[in-house]
Amino acid sequence: MINGIRKYGDKQPNLGQKVYIDSSSVVIGDVTLADNVSIWPLVVIRGDVNHIQIGKDTNIQDGSVLHVTRRTEKNPVGYPLIIGEQVTVGHKVMLHGCTLGNRILVGMGAIVMDGAIVEDDVMIGAGSLVAPNKVLNSGYLYVGNPAQQKRPLTSEELSFLKKTNQNYVKLKDEYLAQQDG
Repeated sequence: MINGIRKYGDKQPNLGQKVYIDSSSVVIGDVTLADNVSIWPLVVIRGDVNHIQIGKDTNIQDGSVLHVTRRTEKNPVGYPLIIGEQVTVGHKVMLHGCTLGNRILVGMGAIVMDGAIVEDDVMIGAGSLVAPNKVLNSGYLYVGNPAQQKRPLTSEELSFLKKTNQNYVKLKDEYLAQQDG
C-alpha cells in the first residue's frame, strides 16, 4: 500500500494500473485514479465530502490541491471533482468541485472553482481564476482573473495538448521503474 493513501469513513481510494503517487502526496477518501495517472510531490487530493475522479494519462503536478463541495439541501449532489483524460494540471493549481474535460492544460497557480466546467481542448493560463459555475468552451485559451476567453487555440497548441501528457506518462514510468529496482 502506498504511504499517502488514506481511508475516510468507509471510502478508500481506488487506483488503476501503473499509477504513480509521490510519497509526499496524500490521497484521501472517495478518489478514483484511472490508469497511468501521476501524482507528483506535495499534492493533496481530498475526497472526503464528495467524490473525485481523475481520468487516464492525467498528471497532477507538484503542490496542487484538489477538493470537493459537500452535498446540501440546496445542492443535493454538491460539487464533485471530475477530471478527464490526458489532462496536465500544472504546479500549485487549485481545483475545487469543478469538471474538466479531456486534453486540458491548467497553467501553474491557476484556480478553478465550484461548478465550473472546462470543455475538451482548453488551455488555462498560469495564475488564472475560473469563477464558480463558469463554462470554458472547447478550443480556446483562457487567461486572467477572472479568466476570460483570449483567443482560439492554434493547430500547434491543439497538437501540444495531445502530446504533453505523454511526456508525464513516460516520466511516471521512469519513477515507477526506480521504485521497483
